[in-house]
Amino acid sequence: MEKVRPFVKWAGGKTQLIGQINKFLPTELIDGQIKTYIEPFVGGGAVLIEVLQKYNIESAIAFDINADLINCYLVVKNNVEELISELDKKEKKYKSLSDEKRKEYFYTIRDEYNSYELKEKEINIKRASEFIFLNKTCFNGLYRVNSNNKFNVPFNNAKNPTICDSENLRNMSKLIQNVNFYCGDYKQAENFVNEKTFIYFDPPYRPLSITSGFTSYTKEDFNEEDQKDLGKFYKEMSLKGVKVMLSNSNPKNVNENDDFFVDLYDGFNLNEVLANRNINSKADGRKAISELLITNY
Repeated sequence: MEKVRPFVKWAGGKTQLIGQINKFLPTELIDGQIKTYIEPFVGGGAVLIEVLQKYNIESAIAFDINADLINCYLVVKNNVEELISELDKKEKKYKSLSDEKRKEYFYTIRDEYNSYELKEKEINIKRASEFIFLNKTCFNGLYRVNSNNKFNVPFNNAKNPTICDSENLRNMSKLIQNVNFYCGDYKQAENFVNEKTFIYFDPPYRPLSITSGFTSYTKEDFNEEDQKDLGKFYKEMSLKGVKVMLSNSNPKNVNENDDFFVDLYDGFNLNEVLANRNINSKADGRKAISELLITNY
């Protein structure tokens, strides 16, 4: 099977960091002693994909609080051909239109997407196709909702986007057949752990500056108190003998005296990796900065 790629772009995605993350994975995963992999903030799934393709695990569980994202994973897993058919129709129509008509089509799809919500535990192929279409044609591939849980990212005017990557979707579907996906928060991971478990936490990052505080993947924000609660849960999992790794921003990029994570994860290993990120609203704010990879091993 060819290398599988995330089928959506996601804020804070880890595709560019996979090589560095691999260097910090627990030896028990590499040696085959880890039997269960859990990712409680699955997002675009770059690390999940890497683990599934490279390591021999018996079970994988992925969570996200974004119900529409989980719906997409379930549709890719269980209904990939129907999804490809829907996306292919949307791509052909989009590419047949003039620039102005493409913009109208985008907002028509966005309005339709915002006109209804998923029912609990529903798997909705149509909605998954809308989700992916919007991800491929909206500004910068962002997923952002307002306080009413309505998707509000504007049109990107992409000239030739790949809306239906059928080969990658089929390969992704094969890869995730044994993954269990759940809509819920990270604390549900406790139901699946034992001493042969590895958990990778990739929460919304603590902002480095006021202008970088994008956390609206859902209508609920992930604030500093949430970071502290996650820190407590991380420690609880560690006490259970679980191997745990967590990504977050490094506040020392902008304030050398900010010891928020040093204090919160006292006693654990705070490793640094380099990522190209926007740290402010200006174009020149995109540069290689340090991020944290916190491990209990």
